[in-house]
Amino acid sequence: MKRIFATSLLSTMPLLAGAAESVASSARVSDPLSLESVSQMLLGLLLVVALIFLLAWVFRRANFIPGQGVDMRVIASLPLGARERAVLVQCGEKQLLLGVSSGSVQLLAQFDEPVIAPDKAGSSDFANKLAQLLQARRGD
Repeated sequence: MKRIFATSLLSTMPLLAGAAESVASSARVSDPLSLESVSQMLLGLLLVVALIFLLAWVFRRANFIPGQGVDMRVIASLPLGARERAVLVQCGEKQLLLGVSSGSVQLLAQFDEPVIAPDKAGSSDFANKLAQLLQARRGD
């Protein structure tokens, strides 16, 4: 049994030597600062950066939460200052007037009847209606 094992081991030695020579010949590394190596590295880097931007764009555009924004939409918006806005939002059957600033969102008024029809929303209509509502509230 030992003789068979030794014979088979000796017969595979030339194969192992040939494999070692092929590994040694393929192990020769080209200059890492050659034009080919640098261009290959830069192309790979550009592909990775492009993939990151593509995925960021897809995640920003995609609607991954089911039912998000179905019965909710912005009807009109009016800038009040550099970072403040009054926003009229249709939420189901109600309309909400929200005060939006850089640090917070506050409910200013809630309307059971539409102040502005969702299909006829325009910035001048919103400004006029808001002014009328504010004057009516001050008069009450």
